[in-house]
Amino acid sequence: MRAWRVHELGDPSTVMSLDEVEQPTPGEGQLLVRVRAAALNFPDVLMAMGSYQERPPLPYTPGIELCGETEDGRRVLGSPSGGPGAFAEYALMDADAAWPVPEGMSDEKAAALYLTYQTGHVGLHRRAHLQPGEWLLVHAGAGGVGSAAIQLGKAAGARVIATAGGARKVEVCRELGADHVVDYTTEDFVPVVKEVTGGRGADVVYDPVGGDVFDRSRRCIAFEGRLVVVGFTSGRIPEAPANHVLVKNYSVVGLHWGLYRTMEPSLIATTHRQLTELVQSRQVAPLVGDVLPLDQAPQALARLADRSTVGKVVLLP
Repeated sequence: MRAWRVHELGDPSTVMSLDEVEQPTPGEGQLLVRVRAAALNFPDVLMAMGSYQERPPLPYTPGIELCGETEDGRRVLGSPSGGPGAFAEYALMDADAAWPVPEGMSDEKAAALYLTYQTGHVGLHRRAHLQPGEWLLVHAGAGGVGSAAIQLGKAAGARVIATAGGARKVEVCRELGADHVVDYTTEDFVPVVKEVTGGRGADVVYDPVGGDVFDRSRRCIAFEGRLVVVGFTSGRIPEAPANHVLVKNYSVVGLHWGLYRTMEPSLIATTHRQLTELVQSRQVAPLVGDVLPLDQAPQALARLADRSTVGKVVLLP
């Protein structure tokens, strides 16, 4: 079978090769699936560069999110067993973590439902305790992570402010349901958030960017607000001065969704059921931008790395 493999750490657009490898053999508790679609995520880029918290031994097949078909014809979604492995024609999945695809959902959207929507749902509900009527500020709203958070926030009854770069991405956020959108290439979101919320600020900030975005978010967070740390796509890990947290009386909340897979796996099953209900009631639908053939994985990862994509990018073997 064909599978992309990273043979040395570096720019994923140059360190991967499309190899002919043996089809994997499932072990106890595993399923062999034919990959129907594989979604790209920013950790795919970081992992190839050696700057992610997980460092699989070389060579490895990247890809941490997929929609696959089991040998008995069922469509399932989730992650490959043991971490990456989705950018291939076949992959292994843990049988107890292969979730049924919601009825009527396409392969491309199913491949994009797992990581960002699980993360968003757990982040907004479990970690931030988002309430109906609260103000939710979502950064990078037109990306895969942000687009999921906008939809989940609206489904929860929140009023959503999104940030995005450029007119095209601003319009995408509006189409997703954001009540207000700030083009961060032309204006500072801090005064806009304060004005829109009547001086209160955002009750919940969902931040996958970090860096300066995190620093400025602290200036427009509400009394008893929750600033959810999702990731650091800006490349800089910010610091939160404890005196500022105390004086403004807000919380900085970490969100490492992957920990729940070992610390509380039942939450993943519960969240999948809730997401399936939201899909079936048409309150959420993964935003899929580019759909490309498997052999264009390096180009797709390069576009993801330079933030020129909208929504999720999906590969079809």
